Amino acid sequence: MRFDHFQTLVDNLFTINEAGELSPAKYTDIPVERLPALVLAYVGDAYFTLYVRTRLLGYEQNKVRVLHTFDAKMVSAVMQSKAMKALEAGLIPAEADIVRRGRNAKSTVPKSASIAEYRYATGFEALVGYLYLQQHQDRLAEIVDKAFVIISREMTAGAKK
Repeated sequence: MRFDHFQTLVDNLFTINEAGELSPAKYTDIPVERLPALVLAYVGDAYFTLYVRTRLLGYEQNKVRVLHTFDAKMVSAVMQSKAMKALEAGLIPAEADIVRRGRNAKSTVPKSASIAEYRYATGFEALVGYLYLQQHQDRLAEIVDKAFVIISREMTAGAKK
């Protein structure tokens, strides 16, 4: 995206009316099933990161560097990919479809993960974002709890090698 295009978006996104109030939101109803997979992944990434950070407080509360080290590893594409592969068999068809859409979404792959790992991680994040936006709290909690355990076990097994 060119900078001038970005600036136009910023200028038009939030406007202030004559009374000094923020303009109303452009979208009031979010059609979750029609959102692009990368938008779902964007929300899912934020949710899972906050979930992991909060859950890690049960293990450490004083050392931010330790928290950050574990958090960064747990939310990495490599670990999310491992969690997604382990969870895949237990998904209902609608969830599997969201994961497939996330895996097939075109995006730039970082050097820290393989293309396959990054695609599976994007599928995982899209699923989490979808469940969050659909307000399926019980299923969301089940998925992220299981992912946390899978990733924790993987990290523990990797540390023993």
